[in-house]
Amino acid sequence: MTSTPTRPAELRPTGPDVPAVSAAAAPGALGRRAVAALSFRNIGAVYVWLLIAVLFSVWAPDTFPTVTTVKQVLNGNAVAGLVALSVVLPLAARVFDLSVAFTMSLTSVLTAYFMVTTGLGAGTAIALAMTAALLIGLINGIVVVVLRVDSFIATLATGALIQSLITMVTNDSSITGVKLLAKPFASIAQLDAGGITLPVLYLVLAATAIWFLLEHTATGRRLYATGFNADAARLQGVRTDRLRFLTLVASALLSGLAGVVFVSSVGSGSPTAGTPYLLSAYAAAFVGATQLRAGRFNAWGTVIAVLLLGTGITGLGLATSAQWAASLFTGSVLIVALVLTGGRIALPAVLRRRKPGGVAEAPRVPAPDQEA
Repeated sequence: MTSTPTRPAELRPTGPDVPAVSAAAAPGALGRRAVAALSFRNIGAVYVWLLIAVLFSVWAPDTFPTVTTVKQVLNGNAVAGLVALSVVLPLAARVFDLSVAFTMSLTSVLTAYFMVTTGLGAGTAIALAMTAALLIGLINGIVVVVLRVDSFIATLATGALIQSLITMVTNDSSITGVKLLAKPFASIAQLDAGGITLPVLYLVLAATAIWFLLEHTATGRRLYATGFNADAARLQGVRTDRLRFLTLVASALLSGLAGVVFVSSVGSGSPTAGTPYLLSAYAAAFVGATQLRAGRFNAWGTVIAVLLLGTGITGLGLATSAQWAASLFTGSVLIVALVLTGGRIALPAVLRRRKPGGVAEAPRVPAPDQEA
């Protein structure tokens, strides 16, 4: 008498067993995701940042590893972070806006001029200064998108025109006055909670808004598609010209806001307020593009890069190093961060997956309404 062979109990696809297998596999999948999220290639700048903090804690143990230093890094780099975030949206659409530093300087001096020279109130002065920033964004959009001038050259030329206007208003002299130091205008940047000033909150809100736009909206996916391959995005129905135009407007407005915050924090409208921020803004944006979202310009990666550089410069100041050390540090960290994180921006081909035949797979451009 023969018996019918049966499968082992653990292989039977019974109802109660199926969820158990899925539940057992879930922790493994979560673990792999956690390892990938914490990998050096994903957040290498964070590890470099922590290393810098440790080094300066050893170098200047009495002054650096304190709560005061943390507040100083946050408060001192909030404006730099706003300027850096202002270039993220244009870069995501593959557009350069080199006029952000000049726009920041213009809103700085216009706000001070309207308040000190003409006697206008803070609200009216800020509104007029931000209107000027809006006009700059519209002009940039028209020159770049409508007239088809290369964005690099166009915004550089626009910046030169803005600088001439700044010189005409200020005669290359800073504008100071008691009204800039008094409330309510001074509270815009100097009001604090527990030692953390309001510009830090502005930075967090701006980064959150840009992050949500790029990562959780169809407009953000269309922006990335435009930056990856504008022709392919256009064939898929994306209005690339409109997006590029709007990114230039948004960039001008955010850099203009940075100028208003700057004059409120220092109590003076400087004709060169934005000049030191231009290189650091683009450096932070490109280093940030190697973090969190591989090869994509993103908000939180940019904020991490700004704080990394700010921590190093603050540490050098507390360690009483030479004046040239700050520039040396900034350049060195940028190179090391880009090299160690894989150079995703400079060497995108390294990241392309290869098929078994050795042929590189072309990067996929996300559809307008498809998750990236």
